[in-house]
Parts: sequence; C-alpha cells; structure tokens
Amino acid sequence: MSKTFSVDELAKHNTEKDLWIAIEGDVFDLTKFQDIHPGGKRILKRVAGKDATKFFWKYHNDKILKKYKPKLQIGSLDKTAVASKLSAEEPTETALSANPTSGGYKLVKPLPPFGEQVPYGDPFWYTGARSPYYNETHAALRKEVRDYVEECLEPYVDEWDEARDMPNSVYEEFAKRGFLAGYLGAALPENCKNLWKIKSASFDQWDGFHSLIITDEIMRLGSTGLMWNLTGGYGIGLPPLIRWGKKEVVDRVAPEVVSGKKRICLCITEPDAGSDVANLTTTAVLSDDKKYFIVNGEKKWITNGIYADYFTVAVRTGGPGMGGISMLLIERSFGGVETRKLDCMGVWASGTTYISFEDVKVPVENLIGELNQGFKVIVTNFNHERMAICVQAARCARVCVEESIKYAHRRETFGKRLIDHDVIRNKIAQMACKVEATQCGVENAVYQIQSMPDEESMIRMGGYIAGLKAQCTQTYEFCVREASQVFGGLSYTRGGVGGKIERLFRETKAYTIPGGSEEIMLDLSIRQALRVHKRFGAKL
Repeated sequence: MSKTFSVDELAKHNTEKDLWIAIEGDVFDLTKFQDIHPGGKRILKRVAGKDATKFFWKYHNDKILKKYKPKLQIGSLDKTAVASKLSAEEPTETALSANPTSGGYKLVKPLPPFGEQVPYGDPFWYTGARSPYYNETHAALRKEVRDYVEECLEPYVDEWDEARDMPNSVYEEFAKRGFLAGYLGAALPENCKNLWKIKSASFDQWDGFHSLIITDEIMRLGSTGLMWNLTGGYGIGLPPLIRWGKKEVVDRVAPEVVSGKKRICLCITEPDAGSDVANLTTTAVLSDDKKYFIVNGEKKWITNGIYADYFTVAVRTGGPGMGGISMLLIERSFGGVETRKLDCMGVWASGTTYISFEDVKVPVENLIGELNQGFKVIVTNFNHERMAICVQAARCARVCVEESIKYAHRRETFGKRLIDHDVIRNKIAQMACKVEATQCGVENAVYQIQSMPDEESMIRMGGYIAGLKAQCTQTYEFCVREASQVFGGLSYTRGGVGGKIERLFRETKAYTIPGGSEEIMLDLSIRQALRVHKRFGAKL
C-alpha cells in the first residue's frame, strides 16, 4: 500500500540534499532527479517541500507525469477524499427494473464509469450514462485498448512524430494483440480467424462499435500519423481484396497482412485525379498472351505506401470515365514499383508516398472484381474509408475539448483561472455542443451500417456518410481553432503543454481533403439523398 504523508512532513524535505514535492496529491522524491532535470536544479528548489501542482502544469503535460511517476513517486498526501454523490432524485436500478419500459423502448442498464471523467473528455457512455449501443464487451475492450495505448504508444508518440516514422515492431505488436484482426471485424477471412487474439470480445461477439472503440481510443493521443501508420493503408487497402479478390489470392495474401508480417495500401489518388476518380490515368494493358496486365502510371498521397508490400490499385483498363476502371493487386516483388516518401504539413509518421509504376507485370489472377467494374469497388470502399475519418475526426475534436478544460483549470490570468472567465467557458461550451452532436451522428451511422445488408447500406448510407464526414471535419476544425485560442502561444510551440493542439492544428487538412473534400462531400450528400428518396417515393 502507498505511504501517506502530511503536509507538514512534506515541508521538511525542502533542501537540495533532500527534495520532495507534491503534484495532484502525489508525493515525489526528486533528490536524485535534480541533476537530470531539463530545467536545472534552481527551478526545483523554488517548489521544494511544497505542493507544486500549479507550477508543474505551467511547463508540462500529462505524458511527463505518467513517464516519471512510476520511478519517482514515494506516496501520497494524507487528505480526506470527498466523494460526490448523485442527486437522491436520480432513479435507482431497483426503480428501473420495476419499470423496465418507458414510451415503448427498453431502459438500458448503465455500464461502470471509465477514464478521468473530464466533462466531454470521453463519449457520454464512459460516464455511466445509458446507451443502447454498448455492452460489457465494449467496456472491456476500451480498457484493453487504453491499457495498450498508455503502455506501448503514449510514451513515444512525440518522438515518432518528430522522427516522421515508427518502428515496424510497433505495427507487429499491434497485430500480435489481435487489433488488426479486430479492425476488420466481420470481414475477417476464415483462414485468418486463428489470428484473433483480443481478450475482451470473441469474433462472434464483435460488431461495428468494437471497431469504433479501437480507433477512438488510439486517437486520444491526438496523432493522426500514428493512427494511420497502424491502420491507414490496411483499413482501406485490404477490404476490397477480401470482398472481391479471387479466393486463392485472398488465401495467400490476407494471413500475411492480418498477422502484421506484410503491409498493404490503397492507391486511388493521382497527381491529376483526386476527388475526380473517374478520370484517373494509370493504365493496365493486357499482354499479348492474356496472362498479365502491364501497368504504367503514378499515384500520389498514398498512406503507408513507403512500407507496403501489396498495393490495391485503381487502373484504367477500358475507355474514358468510370466504366473503364478496374482494380488490381500489385505486389512489390513484381518489380517496376518505385515509392518515394512525401513531406507533408502533418501526419508525418504515416508514410505518405508518391508511387510510380513502370511496366509492372501483374498476373490476371490479381484482378479484384470484374474487368472495367472497379468503380463499384472504389465507391463501396469509400463508405468504409469515410467512416474511419468520421470516427477519427470526432475524437480529434473531443481531444481539443478535453485538453482545453484541463488547461483552463491550471492556467491563471488576471488573478483567476481561465475556466473562471466566461469567455473561455463559452468557447468550451460551443466546442462541447458540436462534439456531442457529431458523436451522435457517428454512432447512428455505425448502427445503421451494421444493421443493413451490404447492398442496402451502399444505397442508403453513401449520402449520409458523405454529409457526416463534412460535419465531423468541420467540427474538428472549429474545435482545434478554439482550443488554440485557449492555449495561446503554447499551441504554436511543438511539444510541451500545448503539443497536442499544435499537432492537431497541423493535421486538420488530412481530414478535410482526403476521402473526398468537404465541398465534394456536401454536394454528394444532397445528390445521393435526392436520388435515393425519389426511389422510395418522395414527391419532389
């Protein structure tokens, strides 16, 4: 059990040879740490024997505390903990069980609260609020993923971001824990089910909300580069192959990729064809003996391309427009594939790549789907890609709220905390309103998709997801701008207290443009809605 110390006892340890401080009620012995403290000994002497909580948060963020706490903490301050209680008027579980239905719907038992309980810092169901979407397996998974994130990712995220790369061992560990398999969920091929290593939920229990949780928990780090390194190419490059590829190719390739031994990416965008996919120009010409496609062309802004062994590539095999597009699986081992890393504004660790294909011989067996029918593959896969962007952008916006609330409680200006200024509370309130509304849209989309057959989902959800993507990215942009104003100059400096906000600010364009720009998405959402609803009898 941790030792407890009184405030008076803490105060006795106030010299260079015996230096203790307290932070957030925990007591640390920094006597030996003084020599390696980046700020030098003098700054520590100023808080020796004192509660240094306010002083600490002026210069550091949560990661520093988590990094050194196991090494330096010797106990806690002895103080009376006051537990807040819910209002006596709140209905009890007994009352709920006595009245199991209300207004035609079933009342749901809440799951235990989880996390730090910062207002709006996590989705509402983390607070013990009721939700029809989540059960005990979801609660167990969020802990399994959060433990992994805090142990294996959080201590190194800034280091990897600045290095613009991540060790491949991180990707291998992600796969080893079964998270790559979980990310695919129901789409996991039969010969990959032995790779299911997730402890909190079985394959048969898995649904879209489990996959959402993996993404949501990792994105708490506020690093798109890290998220996309782990799932960017995999999450959009492998599903088309699994769904439309030939069985012998899927059986050979999928286990290598799901196990983390090989990597894959999706190659759609070209230097002259982004949202205008139907006009891509990379060509695939059938060889004289009809055994190979000969591929020539370039792809740009390809996530994970620099690491990839396999490339799911959109090519032109027929005439102009969408009717002449096919999908191929190109393997780096075929030769003629050159990858060059692109230096972008943000998302540095994701391996954004420029790819050249020069006379690459691709066996006809590597055709994904039907010849000249690749546009259907692309469009269906776009829904999956855009949903991933929605989940990530929604959490990025939430990170901005959480970081702003924490910082506003620590920072003082004009004699009072930032949170005590009504202008700051107004900013946080506006962020929170947008974040919670966006979360509802995301969860509704996940529920609808998993409740519909694939064909119905493709028809009904395309426009909804397009509009949702625009909403999520606009919410993210709004929140990171407001958070930057709360943090002031600290959000302009890489690393430190405002480091997450600075990085998130740089990475907004990785959401508002890829997967379809906001302008294209908003237009598509209305065009799709009009077309679909006319089919259902709308009188317009």
